Amino acid sequence: MGAVQENVALRRKQQQLPLRPAGPLTVKSLLAWYEAERRDLPWRYGPRKAANPYRVWLSEIMLQQTTVKAVVPYFQKFVARWPTVAALAEAPLEEVLQQWAGLGYYSRARNLKACAETVVRDFGGEFPRAEADLLKLPGIGPYTAAAISAIAFGEKATPVDGNVERVVARLFAVKQPLPGAKTEIRRLAATLTPQRRAGDFAQAMMDLGAEICTPKKPSCLVCPVQQDCAASAHNLAELLPIRAAKTARPTRQGVAFLVQREDGAVLLRQRPEAGLLGGMLEVPSTPWDEQQPARSEAMRSAPVKASWHAVTGTVVHVFTHFRLELIVYRALVPSDTSVTLWAEPERCRWVHRRDLHAQALPSVMKKVIAHGLADN
Repeated sequence: MGAVQENVALRRKQQQLPLRPAGPLTVKSLLAWYEAERRDLPWRYGPRKAANPYRVWLSEIMLQQTTVKAVVPYFQKFVARWPTVAALAEAPLEEVLQQWAGLGYYSRARNLKACAETVVRDFGGEFPRAEADLLKLPGIGPYTAAAISAIAFGEKATPVDGNVERVVARLFAVKQPLPGAKTEIRRLAATLTPQRRAGDFAQAMMDLGAEICTPKKPSCLVCPVQQDCAASAHNLAELLPIRAAKTARPTRQGVAFLVQREDGAVLLRQRPEAGLLGGMLEVPSTPWDEQQPARSEAMRSAPVKASWHAVTGTVVHVFTHFRLELIVYRALVPSDTSVTLWAEPERCRWVHRRDLHAQALPSVMKKVIAHGLADN
């Protein structure tokens, strides 16, 4: 019998054993599994080893509502360019936004820069280790503060992300629907956090949720804590956690104006610092409203006087809280200085097509540009 078959057979035998309530033995089993099976990630330093607080903080900010696979290349790019929090604090915000482009949720990038500046200015370039102090920093909420405190400093803190939430809900068979169950799940998670190796335990819980205790078809037979799992014992694993029905995502619509000069430059505009996609560059557009504006109304938002032509098709982009549908109008204008911008010229700039890849353009604007220039 091979090793995998032996492991499966062992798990089947364990299913017949009485449930062992989650507790210290759960922690011991999970830490042993983590030492052998942990994910190899560029911001980790391995079990029982001190982590770099800057790298932990940077990774946790990037991982907010983003997958590990998407984050890894961005993380590597950032630490190569800015290897310390002091280096990041000195970087121009526009450069940080450029490097962040495509990762989404751009307020994180602005808070990243502000946090680095605060750490250098108020803490001498050293991250505080206590959750309470970390919570005072820009862009750091309860989960991130707990994660940094536990992983970077070994403090007894309990970060609960989506993976940990799912693991705990199944271990204790929490039947109350989310999000109402969040407080109880956090309380239960804290009962498991050990005094020592809190950082390893936190990462073990995250890895367990990502690799074994997955949202669909969890691999219970190879789970290191199956004997402790109330959901597995009662065949509830795939049903938990229960989630309240989601409300429908609303749709917003608008018109984007893609202006290209004869020399190949494209007109971009910087969005206001506050609000969605704050500080990023955009293709000028109408406001995003519930209904598509009539052409005559849309033209009031056109950035230049030109002969505008509608591009066939629609650009669709889904944000967290709404779906956006944009019609694109395109115009070609002369390369000389006779082109007059109608509004807020101080926020506008011309960027050649070959240089667009280096700009702080969010994904939705990359879609608009690609759509508008597809047949050009």
